[in-house]
Amino acid sequence: MSETTSITPTRPYMVRALYQWIEDNELTPYLMVDATAADVQIPTEHVQDGRIVLNIASRATGNMSMENDFINFSARFGGVSQEIWIPITAVLGIYAKENSQGMFFDPNEYDNYQPEDEATTFSKSNNTPAAAKVKRDNKAGLKVLK
Repeated sequence: MSETTSITPTRPYMVRALYQWIEDNELTPYLMVDATAADVQIPTEHVQDGRIVLNIASRATGNMSMENDFINFSARFGGVSQEIWIPITAVLGIYAKENSQGMFFDPNEYDNYQPEDEATTFSKSNNTPAAAKVKRDNKAGLKVLK
């Protein structure tokens, strides 16, 4: 590996793995988010001490998408459906409500990370990521050999 290659942070992979583990064990996954981070789209009336804890159980959310750059889903707050957008850099931790097992992340994990792809940017017109999915040339895949 060359010195210029940047290793991708583990946070998005750990969030997805722990989410699956919590759901598989029929527990309730809670996501702790830094509500002061840039590009976070959350119900601000539920923020306490600059943070918000969200129930991200499959039964409580709709259209969940966990990508390497962001988490997006719809959820109801006070009976009103809202679109939630969370940059993965704003995720502070994920844990099970019932037993608090999970993981909290190093807040400095992304300090020196320089992605090769364009960063996800948010469109001011509709508050959604302009580049929700970035196509990657180095994506793993299968090849038929004859």
